[in-house]
Amino acid sequence: MRKLLWITMILTCAFIFAACADGKDDSAATGTEGAKDGAVNKENTTDPAELDLVEDDKLPSLTVNLMDGNGKPVGTAELTEEEDALRIMVEAENLPEGTHGFHFHEKGVCEAPDFESAGGHFNPTGASHGLDHEEGPHAGDLPNLEVGPDGTVKEEFFVENLTLLAGEENSLYHEGGTSLIIHAEADDGKTQPSGNSGDRIACGVVE
Repeated sequence: MRKLLWITMILTCAFIFAACADGKDDSAATGTEGAKDGAVNKENTTDPAELDLVEDDKLPSLTVNLMDGNGKPVGTAELTEEEDALRIMVEAENLPEGTHGFHFHEKGVCEAPDFESAGGHFNPTGASHGLDHEEGPHAGDLPNLEVGPDGTVKEEFFVENLTLLAGEENSLYHEGGTSLIIHAEADDGKTQPSGNSGDRIACGVVE
């Protein structure tokens, strides 16, 4: 009788211990799973302030509207700040066929018909003119534009010595502004002070 009683007590204790152990494991598993869910939710939650910061950190860009000597629109130049260069995308029409000098000038004024109001080339470092000159180029010197027989041009350039970031020596936002000029003739890359590129036939203010 006593032996049976002892066996019954031992089995009862074993069942109670097993039930307690299962409850602890379930509770621990639930807690871990909850912690994991919480971490995922935190990582997937975007703070509105972070979104604003991303927007504020966008690199600047702008559109320069080009006009001819009669004040008529002829196209645009899209300027976009990249990580290590200024991207210039030019698209224009109603221009004379051929090769044309293309420069940023030191004043943000485009008074038709001759655009002399734009001043000389943008040259904050006092360099010589010309992409082919050993002591050049001006910061505002750009590759020539090639206008097709239909009077249109669409070209893209990446320029390392210009920026849209304010406060920099070579920023196009310097005091007095800057302008973008298309010339009647090709820039020979070395003749001072403007590459013998002739009259100014189109102009747009950087603003």
